[in-house]
Amino acid sequence: MGPGRLSQLLLLRCQRAAAVLGAVRSARALSAAVHLRAPQRPPARGQPARAGGRGEWKRLAGAGGDKEEEEEEKEDEDDEAELEELLGPSPLALGPGAQRVVVVHPDVKWGPKKSTLTKAELQIAEAVALVDTLHNWTVLDKIIIPTKNPDKKFVFGKGNFQILTEKIKKLPHVTAVFLNVERMSSVTKRELEDAWGVKVFDRYTVVLHIFRCNAQTKEAKLQIALAEIPLLRSNLKNEVSQLDQQRGGSRYIMGSGETFMETQTRILKEKELKLRNALEKLRRKRSLLRTQRKKREFPIISVMGYTNCGKTTLIKALTGEAELQPRDQLFATLDITAHAGYLPSHMAVIYVDTIGFLTDLPHNLVESFSATLEEVAYSDLIVHVRDITHPDTILQKATVLSVLKNLNLPNHLLDSMVEVHNKVDLIERYNPTEENALAISALHGHGLEELKEEIEKKILITTGKKIITVNVNLEGPQLSWLYKEATVQEVEVLPEDGTARVKVIIGNSAFGKYKNLFPNSKICMP
Repeated sequence: MGPGRLSQLLLLRCQRAAAVLGAVRSARALSAAVHLRAPQRPPARGQPARAGGRGEWKRLAGAGGDKEEEEEEKEDEDDEAELEELLGPSPLALGPGAQRVVVVHPDVKWGPKKSTLTKAELQIAEAVALVDTLHNWTVLDKIIIPTKNPDKKFVFGKGNFQILTEKIKKLPHVTAVFLNVERMSSVTKRELEDAWGVKVFDRYTVVLHIFRCNAQTKEAKLQIALAEIPLLRSNLKNEVSQLDQQRGGSRYIMGSGETFMETQTRILKEKELKLRNALEKLRRKRSLLRTQRKKREFPIISVMGYTNCGKTTLIKALTGEAELQPRDQLFATLDITAHAGYLPSHMAVIYVDTIGFLTDLPHNLVESFSATLEEVAYSDLIVHVRDITHPDTILQKATVLSVLKNLNLPNHLLDSMVEVHNKVDLIERYNPTEENALAISALHGHGLEELKEEIEKKILITTGKKIITVNVNLEGPQLSWLYKEATVQEVEVLPEDGTARVKVIIGNSAFGKYKNLFPNSKICMP
């Protein structure tokens, strides 16, 4: 073997060693960022991305030093008792027992309350789907009744109300009625329950119960407890009103100088303040984690959409994370979670799974989860997933966009949003209606490569990352540094002078560090 051939082999081995070392270091950083179980090197072009681990949002930035962990543990212990009190049994909890439900939809025929983007049949179908989400809840019947004004005390006109009452009372073993309105007044609830002889729930109550059943983390449970406050206040007014009628006026609690209403109102206000303070502590922790993530320069991609549109299935397909188990039900995801993936250039990114949206969600319920949804504002890109097979897909899109606008997101996030039409495999002849939307099947993997390329293109623009080519000395540390701090796309070894031409994607911060560390390195911009 000649000296030239031997030299070339040695250089190639150096290159491979640097590549492996850099890839492992990069994977370790990404592993810390999303709490992966083990570091994995970026996949080869054309191969599916591999990532594992739970990737919970609260662990996104990786662990700090031992001292920081000890301080956090001590603080957590101090807060534990107060949290247990705040997250105690809810007076509004509907209990685990079975419910045999009649779903009633008030069909507004005209006026400002009439929805122009959907039909009554689709609205009641969604209400039935909400009930079906709950364990041991069964729909006995679904009834659509026309009304002029759903805000009046009995919701329906006298004749229609009488017809509806007769239908409900004829059904055997009814335990509850789900009135498909955003929220009932306490007076309406009392009157309807007296007339029908069973419990009556609105969308607020049913959705809140679904949230309560699906909540896993303390943050989700705190937000649900906060969302209950308006209902507790409403119930309190109703209870005091009934007591006043029975007793002929308010009564002072002995020795306190406060009426029952004043005492209970004060207790609720104190509870609300404690809940908001607890959520604020969690928000501050997330802010710290966000700062650490920013230092690592992993692009964050928020995947959003109407509930049950396939967000989790898409993230599983994009990341290859085997532990993700999508469920075919409404509001299966309540807690924001993060998952590592790679784009076609081998750039490491973090996909964030978010809570789904729903039409006619009360403002207080959305506001309670604003602490979670505010994370979207710090994303580099939003991917809006739509179930294009759903007959109400246009209304669902309008609902999602309306919520996003109310979050006061930066304009560049809304303008750069990627729209995805999911479940096209279920449509015999898919005819795209939006010019820039990407058609995919997250379940079967159709269109995912095109989606990744579009995401990568947008990420390069929004993050300001650069594509550069640098000449490095293979005997120096530059190549391994680039594998660790940037995304290496190509390496061309030049054996005659012991160097390599390296094409990388690099962030502004890392680029500045590189120029400071290696001032004599030759850099070529495209």
